[in-house]
Amino acid sequence: MRDFLHTLWATVSAIPHLAQILAATYVAYLLLLACYIVLQKREPVATLSWILSLAALPYLGLFVFYLFGPQRIVRQRLRRGRSREGMEAYSAVCPPDAECTELARVGQATTGLPPSSATAVEWLVDGAATYAAILDAVAGARRHVNLEYYIFEPDHAGTALRDALAERARAGVKVRLLLDAVGSSRIRRRFLQPLLDAGGEVVWFHPRQLLKPFKRPWLNLRTHRKLVLVDGTLAFTGGINITDTEDESRRADAYRDLHMRITGHVVRSLQLVFLEDWIYASGQGRAHFDREDLFPSDMPGREDGTIQAQVLVSGPDSSWEAIHRMHVAAIQEASRRVWLVTPYFVPGEAARMALTSAALAGLDTRLLVPRRSDSLFVTLAARSYFDELLQAGVKIYEYGPRMLHTKAFIADDDTCIVGSANFDHRSFRLNFELSMLYHDRGLTAALETLLEQEFARATPVQPERQRPLWRHRLPEAFARLASPLL
Repeated sequence: MRDFLHTLWATVSAIPHLAQILAATYVAYLLLLACYIVLQKREPVATLSWILSLAALPYLGLFVFYLFGPQRIVRQRLRRGRSREGMEAYSAVCPPDAECTELARVGQATTGLPPSSATAVEWLVDGAATYAAILDAVAGARRHVNLEYYIFEPDHAGTALRDALAERARAGVKVRLLLDAVGSSRIRRRFLQPLLDAGGEVVWFHPRQLLKPFKRPWLNLRTHRKLVLVDGTLAFTGGINITDTEDESRRADAYRDLHMRITGHVVRSLQLVFLEDWIYASGQGRAHFDREDLFPSDMPGREDGTIQAQVLVSGPDSSWEAIHRMHVAAIQEASRRVWLVTPYFVPGEAARMALTSAALAGLDTRLLVPRRSDSLFVTLAARSYFDELLQAGVKIYEYGPRMLHTKAFIADDDTCIVGSANFDHRSFRLNFELSMLYHDRGLTAALETLLEQEFARATPVQPERQRPLWRHRLPEAFARLASPLL
């Protein structure tokens, strides 16, 4: 082997003008990839970060770029667009029977989903209450159960839900389970076999394609949505995955999180979001679905619900960053307060300006983040923004010792947004996310009560806190430098 390598090196070294050839190849490689990245039209900081990374690591950088670099999914946009056709009407204007605020119009223009209503919304705190409510709803299913999850673990929580779904499938209920191929990578076919044998369907979102060299692996484009739909009339969504890590009845260090149980007309929009994802991931046509089963004619109409509700979706198939845009718009519209709770806080310039402007204008502006998230790098990046926010008057709190996983937002006394999206670049641009916008005083007041308890348990961040250079300021600065790539 040593002789072979020696011979190979001697042969390569004998090539005339080798240094010039390698230099020219490197320059061509860098120019071609730089042009490609520039054409993605991302933020200048993110674009420059990728170009500098590729220049510094010409070989390893190319591999990392192949796995995680900017990926435009024009073909996927077309497929997702086709999946909408014929399933349910997508309105281009605010419905005449809906009270549309400017915020609702922005939401509809960026997502295609009109303002709707809910007859009831129940806040579910932590995993134990959420799993109990979901299992109870699944047990009562008569027509279908549709589920979409980022993380579905083969542990106690996952096994209990799998068995409940298999029992319903054996009873003739249609069960569809859509799982993210990266977030649910611990799932094996033998775990799913009882559900499959009972007649349930399982589809993987963006399966890994590392062994297919001419196909991008889509490792960076995940469905981060958590959604359960029962008989087209009842829905669950929010931030809680199916894992014992979020079940406080089984683990003292379980994540602190928030979910929702929703009934009413807005479930139609949630059903449509699931079907769009299912058709996109499975390749099934509309002939596989019974419209009356999915959108029952006896379902409550928009006028039956007293809670104004709207589904917000975002992902790399749209350039509008709808959930990001809605948060910024709601902050700018607020006149009394802005409360933001998120496990990952890596804001862009627009969101940072909106938050600091709200605080400078005298609004009650609060930010609640984990004392330490499950990613040290993200924790450091988040803390790098604290000084600017504190100087503007934003009150920052760090929650612990449990990991805070809640994604919630309140503006004034009547507007709130809760869902799966973190307050960072990944959620706003790369992940397929789902949040709910509510315009209702009673529901917002109930959420306010929950968040007040969280603020009371958290530690306020002081502007004059000790921040040694090597332990805090320098690591935070480097983490912030890479934040556009997170």
